[in-house]
Amino acid sequence: METTLENSSVRNAVMLSKDYFKSGQSKKIAHRISVLKGLRAAILRHEDAICDALYRDFKKPRFESLATETQFVLAELNYILKNLEWWGKPQKVNGSLSNFPSRDWIQYEPYGSVLIIAPWNYPFQLCISPLVGAVAAGNTVVLKPSEFTFHTATLIEKIVGEVFDPGHVTVIQGGVETSQELLAKKWDYIFFTGSTRVGKIIYQHAAKQLTPVTLELGGKNPCVIDATANISLSAKRIVWGKFMNAGQTCIAPDYLLVHQSVKEKLVGEIVKRIEKSYGKEIDASPDFARIATKSHFTRLVGMLAGQELLFGGDHEASDKYISPTLLDEPSLDSEVMKGEIFGPLLPIISYQVEEDLEEIILGYEKPLALYVFSKDRKFQKRIINNLSFGGGAINDTVIQITNKNLPFGGVGNSGIGGYHGKHSFELFSHKKGIIRKSNWMELPVRYAPYKVFVKLAKWFKHFL
Repeated sequence: METTLENSSVRNAVMLSKDYFKSGQSKKIAHRISVLKGLRAAILRHEDAICDALYRDFKKPRFESLATETQFVLAELNYILKNLEWWGKPQKVNGSLSNFPSRDWIQYEPYGSVLIIAPWNYPFQLCISPLVGAVAAGNTVVLKPSEFTFHTATLIEKIVGEVFDPGHVTVIQGGVETSQELLAKKWDYIFFTGSTRVGKIIYQHAAKQLTPVTLELGGKNPCVIDATANISLSAKRIVWGKFMNAGQTCIAPDYLLVHQSVKEKLVGEIVKRIEKSYGKEIDASPDFARIATKSHFTRLVGMLAGQELLFGGDHEASDKYISPTLLDEPSLDSEVMKGEIFGPLLPIISYQVEEDLEEIILGYEKPLALYVFSKDRKFQKRIINNLSFGGGAINDTVIQITNKNLPFGGVGNSGIGGYHGKHSFELFSHKKGIIRKSNWMELPVRYAPYKVFVKLAKWFKHFL
């Protein structure tokens, strides 16, 4: 009976979404602005409840809930609302001589019905941020929050119900079976955030219908620290970026590659910074989150087997707690180095010469993020230019996600497509090229019979 009800809810959601888009209501700029303002008001109204839900799901600290979830989304909303009316207008472009006289422009149109499947690590932000972009572009949305963060997902459904008409945005709850059934439907666009493994499954489903996708995935993000780096400041920024959200951040540093001459000093500074941030009894700190799911906790604990620990290693299954943990020179063949960690375990590997860095980093698929700490501008430039990755920062971590002028997304195995700010509006819009040709002048050269104009054909490149 449960499956039947679930099937019915999915079927109805898809039908309502398509019907609402056909009505044309979601395409109206004034309507888009109105509902996004309503969403902003609802988030402000429920902000305390959102923080409470995140804490109930995995003890997310209130500051992190505000900074990385609600306030992050509100900043995105404010930016889009400020610019949406301008973005939605046709964008004039220069015409070509071959079409003279004409007017040429790019017209942005929504794709239609969009499916958004969100993850559990930032369950509010990674649900609502892409939703904002999709609605701003004029689409209708079926939103699938993670089943692993039940309290946050329930509140999201409530907020959506308060703001949007039925069919404009619909929330569907459920597990893997629900996701599979949603993916079996015909969509105009699919946006997925999650693991590379599941991303490949999403891509296979989308390919059957030639549905365009955005895949926000992950990767093994390297963090390079050379001999010239400010070690104390580097440690401070690495600890913040790595252990925020208990390491369950897709752009967190996954492992450190530190020059052997400064490794000991860096480790000491990282330990001092961890204890300064979370205290000696980290499990009692209100500022350190828990692992979101039991299966993920078990996976992370399993990675500790056989490792040399420099710090930490404490864990408690009943609370899904794992302390910030530093691993000393793990083998590249070990479980902790085979794939993305996505938790508070930080391998520290030393290198001697610059060639060692590329050998290690290029041994993995292209990561979502890369970080380099160095005062040497030429070294910074070589790392940034010679390696492929989604985005990154020099002398800091994670902060690239905060600039609305920068696209956020991966490359290769770490993802397809980028969003945030105007990039979100463009991502969820089809860019339709239009030429309006005038009737008062006509060039005969393009029409058959061509015999008279054959000699001119090689000159066409000057006019196209």
